[in-house]
Amino acid sequence: MKGIILAGGLGTRLYPLTKSISKQILPVYDKPMIYYPLSVLMLAGIKEILIISTPRDLPMYEDLLQDGSQLGIKLSYEIQNKPKGLAQAFILGEEFIGNDSVSLILGDNIFYGFDFINKIEKASHLRDGALIFGYEVDSPREFGVVEFDENYRVVSIEEKPKNPKSNYIVPGLYFYDNNVIEIAKNINPSERGELEITSINNEYLAKGKLSVELLSKDTIWLDTGNYNALRKASNLVYKMQTEKNINIGCIEEVAYNKGYINGDKLIKLAESYKKTSYYNQLLKLISNK
Repeated sequence: MKGIILAGGLGTRLYPLTKSISKQILPVYDKPMIYYPLSVLMLAGIKEILIISTPRDLPMYEDLLQDGSQLGIKLSYEIQNKPKGLAQAFILGEEFIGNDSVSLILGDNIFYGFDFINKIEKASHLRDGALIFGYEVDSPREFGVVEFDENYRVVSIEEKPKNPKSNYIVPGLYFYDNNVIEIAKNINPSERGELEITSINNEYLAKGKLSVELLSKDTIWLDTGNYNALRKASNLVYKMQTEKNINIGCIEEVAYNKGYINGDKLIKLAESYKKTSYYNQLLKLISNK
């Protein structure tokens, strides 16, 4: 399976912070935001990853992450000239995806949880159909909302409904077979003029090919698209790392624990962070092992 991180758009909900810089470059405590979705794909065992962003912002990601070889993975880059909906990622990424299945994660979504890691590792082996997640929230109107029957079988998925039929929303992480490319090419734009990811999910649902896994309350999920959510995310990562000694979104740690790089390479990566607590965190990984 291959992975795509969608890090495009203008980030207008975070203006003026994002007037001159990509939202996914903004800091979430001690790391750029994009580290968090990248770490999720790496935790799932996905090593070939495409980053999609704007013509202005893509060079920043290339400078930050290079070709990924320092992490034992392979990174590619693709320009999105104009945001036309999440489903556009599969059209832009068609050549990259090739004949493989694919996972899409949004560049402003943060996930963490031990049970969650098991779920995404399993999902990365998907070869037929689609797998999405359901997450219970208090205010579901701004998201895709999943409706279930009494046996928790999916009945419908609605994009930003005025009257949500449940409190379960679809967070920004999706797993699809290779058919997603053709489905994305053939869906109609919504009233907003966008190719909605919900339209893709409903196509799989209509064919009886959609699975929804519910994420437990122990799973952390944050959409960092506005001021309060960005601050909340930074506070949470700070608390987890300083009080519980649990790193979130540390791509070097994931690469090391997954065996993508060895201790010598980890030390070399850590050298560029000297004089920071991040440096000490990486060295501690080796001493603990």
